[in-house]
Amino acid sequence: MSTTSEQTTDRRPLHERVAADLRDEILSGAVLPGAVLPTAGLQQRFATSSATVEQALDVLREEGLVTRCADTAEAVPDSVVLEHRQRTMRPSRSLAPADPGQPFRWVTEARKRGVRANCALLEVKQVPRPPAHVARALGLDAAAPVLLRSQILTFDDEPAGLVKAYFPLDIVRGTAMTEHRKVRGGTSTLLARLGYPPLRCVDSVSARIPTQEQHALLKLPPNVPVLRTFRVVYSDHDRPVEVHDTVESGHLYELQYEFTQAL
Repeated sequence: MSTTSEQTTDRRPLHERVAADLRDEILSGAVLPGAVLPTAGLQQRFATSSATVEQALDVLREEGLVTRCADTAEAVPDSVVLEHRQRTMRPSRSLAPADPGQPFRWVTEARKRGVRANCALLEVKQVPRPPAHVARALGLDAAAPVLLRSQILTFDDEPAGLVKAYFPLDIVRGTAMTEHRKVRGGTSTLLARLGYPPLRCVDSVSARIPTQEQHALLKLPPNVPVLRTFRVVYSDHDRPVEVHDTVESGHLYELQYEFTQAL
């Protein structure tokens, strides 16, 4: 539990602070699946009432991190820690085009970790004036049209990510990418066939409070943040050919990047 001086700067309700400490312990592996969280013990540890502890555990139940112990005679049953659903994803491994006849790279990478990954296309449309940050990333004039493809990513049938992908219209006009259907092998594969192979990408990752649209589409529990990844993909001559503006459910995603020392 935080020190008294730290507590004075945390203005969240006490049950949210208790839930935050327990959540961190569960996601970090300090408390393992199957461990029992005794209500009385938590009351003593956090110096609070059983009602506050129950509120905190309700938050974690909604996030799928704990459940009530079965077959107990206690008036306020203890809780048990579940196997958490946060998945470690490695974005650097999804840049290359898929091999012929294979699913998208990110789907393949997820399946290697036992995750049943899929995507559902939401919309495909031309945007006459893209968001300013997208136009800048693609090196386009503010009024240059782009193609937008948005989709929902799911892990084990649960919404996990909302992806809005933007492409310069002069590159993809007249191709299968402009149709409302999945592109075989993914958009990177099609761009490579068009002569724009993805060679480099730059990711900017930040934490955000979800918008109403993101909260609804991702079916987020209350007070769960999203990870926002803004990816710019570059091809030959360092030309930007694709922008991904992605938000991922904070309680389901962990991003892992691997680096080697530059020579």
